[in-house]
Amino acid sequence: MAIHPRITGGRRQGPLPLKRALLAAITFAVAVSVLCLLSLTDTLSFTDTLTFLGFTPRDVDKREGNRKYLYWGTRIDCPGKHCGSCAGLGHQESSLRCALEEALFLDRILVMPSKMCLSSVHNTKGILHSSNATSKPRWETGSCAMDSLYDLDLMSRTVPVILDNPRSWYEIISRSTKLGEAGVVDVQGVSRVELKENPNYSSALLINRTASPLAWFMECKDRTKRSSVMLPYTFLPTMATKKLRDAANKHRSILFSASKFLYFLQMKEILGDYDAIHVRRGDLLKNRKDRFGVERSLHPHLDRDTRPEFIKKRIARWIQPGRTLFIASNERTPGFFSPLSDRYRLAYSSNFSSILDPIIENNYQLFMVERLIMQGARTFVKTMKEFDKDIALCDNPKKNTKDWQKPVYTDD
Repeated sequence: MAIHPRITGGRRQGPLPLKRALLAAITFAVAVSVLCLLSLTDTLSFTDTLTFLGFTPRDVDKREGNRKYLYWGTRIDCPGKHCGSCAGLGHQESSLRCALEEALFLDRILVMPSKMCLSSVHNTKGILHSSNATSKPRWETGSCAMDSLYDLDLMSRTVPVILDNPRSWYEIISRSTKLGEAGVVDVQGVSRVELKENPNYSSALLINRTASPLAWFMECKDRTKRSSVMLPYTFLPTMATKKLRDAANKHRSILFSASKFLYFLQMKEILGDYDAIHVRRGDLLKNRKDRFGVERSLHPHLDRDTRPEFIKKRIARWIQPGRTLFIASNERTPGFFSPLSDRYRLAYSSNFSSILDPIIENNYQLFMVERLIMQGARTFVKTMKEFDKDIALCDNPKKNTKDWQKPVYTDD
């Protein structure tokens, strides 16, 4: 596939210095060794690397040995007062991760919703085609199949899951009917510890949490206590379906030339390894006027800190000039990040539409691929910090503080 000129920069490279030539020879030898290993094993298992992310998948599907169930609702954050709205992928994953953690703690199979709603705010199609960015076309569907986003078999090696499709529900309901009162127990406001230790709950075939009107993630309010977090933030991003993981691997092979040997030889001099930034603008830049007509924002520095001139100054401490910089963003203005091209070789998902177009059906799938790309970067700069060790473009807290302040557009 031809590489976009913004990535290559159109520059030709001269002969390699002695040290770089020696490094290239060593790298060549290592690559040949890897190829020999791959020729024996066909392909490395995706789960081989998961232990580095903070959890250990089982060799077998945990659904095979467990026949008690946990049910939270027909849709993420629904039933409840949030049924009429639809959050972005990140918010829905926070709730889903909470339910998965409880299933893991209780050693039960989580009955997952068979579909995920797609927010129209977060489902603009133009991101893959920068020439159409200003028209803001939408994906037609308002939901997608859960198994089009996540590899449920892979997920079940750590947390057992099934979908709430008619066949699985028929089997569960049939068994619960035969068990009578011991079949289903409805709970609200009960801690996961009590659910596990109280036999009135632990003996039930199905624990039903649909009575709660709150968003699911509210049941995990103690996640700030690191000892209570059973699944890391990286769990769901790495559970993407195989076709999305394969797309990311192709994407990453072009970015840092690690997946295929021929790409390694041909592309290393052009791209080498890469860095990445996630620039979230769009929905977070909404302001409102107070009763005096003054503009107010929940993230007063975000608009300023995510503009190219400020990004360039901010990331200079972490990313050296001349590096390949992958940018994932919901900014739709064509050429918005072009001012960064005088210092970095820029790459976007739109550069790889020939890989992504055949498989991407909504923006949630696209972002799942982009997350895998960003996780593979040497340096990854987030929009705002989520954890203390994160590096970010903006110092404003990501959490919604409901403190509306005057936007700041100049240096403090």
